[in-house]
Amino acid sequence: MPQKEIIHTDKAPKAIGPYSVANRVGDLVYTAGQTGLDPLTNELVPGGIQAETRQVLTNIKNVLEAAGSSLEQVIKTTVFLRDINDFTQMNAVYAEFFPKNHPARTTIQVVAVPRGGAVEIEAVAVVS
Repeated sequence: MPQKEIIHTDKAPKAIGPYSVANRVGDLVYTAGQTGLDPLTNELVPGGIQAETRQVLTNIKNVLEAAGSSLEQVIKTTVFLRDINDFTQMNAVYAEFFPKNHPARTTIQVVAVPRGGAVEIEAVAVVS
């Protein structure tokens, strides 16, 4: 049975609670939800939904790379939006990070995102 490996990186925000930023089990990586926090300041990036989405996906990219994977290996994401009316703007940035071989995705509106953010995304990826 594969062992769980807890993933750490200085290129993504530290966990703000009792959880890991990602776990690798065998050849799968499960990321925690990432928000638009800048890992250097631990503050939300300014600029609204598009800037936050760009930071979220950059954080996920860095977490996946620390686990030996990449955005190209993502098989599933879940997107949590504070306001579903932000979908089009989020989706435009998301498409920049996933231009082909799109992962499966679920997008839902939630009451709130941690730290007052507009978007949170989690991912599952393969390690090859």
